[in-house]
Amino acid sequence: MLREIFTENHMESNNIVIIKYNAGNIRSVDFALRRLGIIAEITDDPDKIRSAGKVIFPGVGEASGTMEYLRQRGMDEVIRQLTQPVLGICLGMQLMCGFSEEGNTDCLGIFDSEVLKFKAGKVPHMGWNALEGIRGELYSNMNQESYVYFVHSYFVPENQFTTAASRYGLLFSASMKRDNFYATQYHPEKSGLQGELILKNFLKL
Repeated sequence: MLREIFTENHMESNNIVIIKYNAGNIRSVDFALRRLGIIAEITDDPDKIRSAGKVIFPGVGEASGTMEYLRQRGMDEVIRQLTQPVLGICLGMQLMCGFSEEGNTDCLGIFDSEVLKFKAGKVPHMGWNALEGIRGELYSNMNQESYVYFVHSYFVPENQFTTAASRYGLLFSASMKRDNFYATQYHPEKSGLQGELILKNFLKL
């Protein structure tokens, strides 16, 4: 069952940290993990983040102000240097890219990709969309064209790191992966049973 509770040993070995910073969405991610039986620590302590088994980098907000917040606290370097599995969500994924049109902002540069603003259609793009061409560990036991929930005004074009795409007037990266860094433009914590499966797959890495 998707909602089965992880064992105590599994929870301890994962040691999940949610990065605390000046963006929304942190509590909804925390609640989604709690539904899976995982108690994560929400922190901006660099030592705790570095020593975590898994790190989640969520976000709903504005890119330039958030990058400035991270730089002022040295959090940008902390995130770049992480070696354990890291999951960026929504703004978290965009900030992992090299540059964002939102505030003409240099970002973390983990993915050598640009973040662009939707030029056509209603913005923000909000609602359920099908995934296309899914591949990789996050999608273990998932069907192609599974539906997930998006809320975003900016997008990352398809690129060499894309592990799933979705369509809103054009095809864009719904998720990406590079080494230990995973990222989703959609919100797995708001994507029902499919989102729970994606979170569980991340926690099993």
